[in-house]
Amino acid sequence: MVIQYVSIFIEVLIAVLGLLIVFQKKKIYGWGIFLTFAIYIIYDLAKLNVFIIFDAYLYLLFFIASISALWAVFEIYRGGKKRK
Repeated sequence: MVIQYVSIFIEVLIAVLGLLIVFQKKKIYGWGIFLTFAIYIIYDLAKLNVFIIFDAYLYLLFFIASISALWAVFEIYRGGKKRK
C-alpha cells in the first residue's frame, strides 16, 4: 500500500516538472506532461477510494491522459518548438 502513495508522490513531482517545462523552459509539451500526470493522480486516488468517481469517467480521463501523453511525445519528437 505504501508503494502506491510513493507512486502518487512521484506522479505529483512529474506533473510539477511538466509545469516548470512550460513556464521556465517555454516548451508547450510540458502541458501534455502535466495533464497526463495530473489525470494519473486523480485516477490513482480514485482507485484508492480517496474520492468517488464513476468508472466511466475514470476510463474517459485515462483516455484523455493517453492522448495527452501521445501529443507530448510527438511534440518532443518534433523538437519541442515554442508556440507563439
